[in-house]
Amino acid sequence: MTIPQDFSGRTALVTGAASGIGRACAQALAARGASKLILIDVDGDGLGALDLPCDVQAITGSVADPQLWSDLESSLKASGETLDHAVVNAGVGAGGAIADLSFKDWRRVMDINLDGAFLTLSTALRAMQDSGGSVVVVASTTGVKPVPGVGPYGISKAAVAHMARIAAAENAGKNIRVNAIAPGGVDTAIWEGSPEFVAAAEKYGRDAAIKGLTATTPNGRFATSEEMADSILYLLCDAASNITGTVLVSDGGFTL
Repeated sequence: MTIPQDFSGRTALVTGAASGIGRACAQALAARGASKLILIDVDGDGLGALDLPCDVQAITGSVADPQLWSDLESSLKASGETLDHAVVNAGVGAGGAIADLSFKDWRRVMDINLDGAFLTLSTALRAMQDSGGSVVVVASTTGVKPVPGVGPYGISKAAVAHMARIAAAENAGKNIRVNAIAPGGVDTAIWEGSPEFVAAAEKYGRDAAIKGLTATTPNGRFATSEEMADSILYLLCDAASNITGTVLVSDGGFTL
């Protein structure tokens, strides 16, 4: 028996919602009945470009800003609103060998990918304390499989995956489920932050540059943001009510 991913009447929070996996999650949640979405991103124009068939509270700012979360938490309490679901997705990419990284580069990634994820998750958990809910933290296969040259990115993703498991153990008795997803290669704008990728795209075209990156993926392609959103919404929805504390690897065989 197939149980639909029905989010009718639910409120969901999505970070990094202006593009990529976050945007696809916001669109999928709205299409499947969510009544309200709280969307956060530093890209205000990207948030504004979303045309969704539900109530949207768009917040422009960094997930690493504690004041942003304090303000949101106060707003939720004042309105009496509950939070049913959260997608902890915002993140930045980075490259470089550990020995070659500056502390500034290290902190830039940890500030968003780890500190920002902590602030997002902890706020969401408090908002779900009385009514329960579900959370998915977006990790990465680079946090599962050691990949040279990804530096703080892979380390931050390993940390958030384990943070999700600890949160799952702490909150299972409160009817709050917390899972993580570890995507392999996904065709999103995060690649535009890599100088090597930008150079390859300028020389060979973006499609060819992406294709070149798939050589180590057995199924020979990168996933789409929509495919990742489908897996994330499964973990969020009631059909996954017995799943908590897992890290779902969705990587086309990359970690084999």
